[in-house]
Amino acid sequence: MGASALPVIAAAAEYPILPGYWESRNKVTSVVTLSNKVERKCVTPKDVEKFLAGPSNRHYSCVYPSRSFVGGEVSMTGVCTDKKGRKIAVQVTGTYTPTSYEMTAHLKTRVAGLPLSGNATSEAHRIGDVCPAGSEIK
Repeated sequence: MGASALPVIAAAAEYPILPGYWESRNKVTSVVTLSNKVERKCVTPKDVEKFLAGPSNRHYSCVYPSRSFVGGEVSMTGVCTDKKGRKIAVQVTGTYTPTSYEMTAHLKTRVAGLPLSGNATSEAHRIGDVCPAGSEIK
């Protein structure tokens, strides 16, 4: 292992997923697809919770007061708030193994007084023990 690679080691029982190098496909749809991207990230033991935190990005800050990762089943309920203070209710369900997960988030909000809903999906799998430099979660 060269100086530019980061090893990630942890016991499987400590986390719902194993730390390591992960690839995820994240898609948001309403009436049309709003985003669809693939990302590769290094998930260290301290980043597992953040990685599994559900739909969240640089545009939204999300909190999930109700979260459960038990027996391979995911369930989370929370709220995402954008930079202008607009709130989106989020209900997440899915499945996970130590090396993969699939989650669907049902999104509800109001725009100009009208109800608006959509879905966000995230599918991810672990692609290795060693993370390349620069792949850390920020």
